[in-house]
Amino acid sequence: MTVEMTTIYDEFKEKLSNITSRQALADLKVQYLGKKGQVTGLMKEMKNLSNEEKPAYGQKVNELRQNITSDIDRIDEELHKEELDKILSEETIDVTLPGRAKEIGGPHPITRIIDDIEDFFIGLGYEIKEGFEVEQDYYNFEALNLPKSHPARDMQDTFYISEEILLRTHTSPVQARTLEEKKGVGPVKIICPGKVYRRDSDDATHSHQFTQIEGLVVDKNIHLSDLKGTLELFAKKMFGNERQVRLRPSYFPFTEPSVEVDISCFKCKGAGCNVCKQSGWIEILGAGMVHPNVLEMAGFDSTEYSGFAFGMGPDRVAMLKYGIEDIRHLYTNDLRFIDQFIPTEDGGLEDESI
Repeated sequence: MTVEMTTIYDEFKEKLSNITSRQALADLKVQYLGKKGQVTGLMKEMKNLSNEEKPAYGQKVNELRQNITSDIDRIDEELHKEELDKILSEETIDVTLPGRAKEIGGPHPITRIIDDIEDFFIGLGYEIKEGFEVEQDYYNFEALNLPKSHPARDMQDTFYISEEILLRTHTSPVQARTLEEKKGVGPVKIICPGKVYRRDSDDATHSHQFTQIEGLVVDKNIHLSDLKGTLELFAKKMFGNERQVRLRPSYFPFTEPSVEVDISCFKCKGAGCNVCKQSGWIEILGAGMVHPNVLEMAGFDSTEYSGFAFGMGPDRVAMLKYGIEDIRHLYTNDLRFIDQFIPTEDGGLEDESI
């Protein structure tokens, strides 16, 4: 190497001997081998040499570059080993310590109820249908026999986004859309789970947002007795084999006749208690035979087809099934409440007294 190169290498080794960190080593590498480094600067001097001098000069510069690179790699490896040894000494692990058990969660009570309801109706051959939470006024009301002037619209205090767009007040629009898709040809056998919205004051039994599951069956020769038999099976599945079902006359614009459905109280077994308000019965859902107008608007011949529909709130079913007194417990995500519904190994609940 030339005198200049020897001087550069000696200076490099002196600086290298004082390096104590990999970052400082990286900075030193840039100083000598970077684009503006001293070794790179030597290569630029070749333009001032004759063609005879260039090969020998270039060889010496490359030797210098290789020596510096080799020294840097060696020190980098040493520093890396020192860092690793330090980490291992400071972060020792006691392998004799017992492992940390993972907390096992469980389904939210509403999710649990919805899954149970879906499983039951799937077993009866129903199909699950979902729809839009932001819905057109036509499908939420008009296609369900509720024209704009109908007074029954006041029964469902609605969140309107515009004159024709709203947050659905029930999952019935899914039924209307499904009937429309069928173009007048049955059968139809669906349940429609989902969130719905109504302008309601939040208290122990009401919420502005809640879940709902509706069912719809349309085919030839469907009768009210088919509805009652289906709901009896449902009540026994959800609340026990000893449950009885009672139908009371009611009014819904999209069904005729319409009924409120009660089950015998599972706490007092009909004797009267605080749960059933001393009546021996608990209301769980509304139902009825599909109104001919709803069938006709969807393109079905109401003289040939008939059907039944029902709607329930999984929130209410959960409150009744688990003895929950305040609906707000279902939405506050308080782990002290939710932890009570963690399944045990035998498939029950952590606290069967709920």
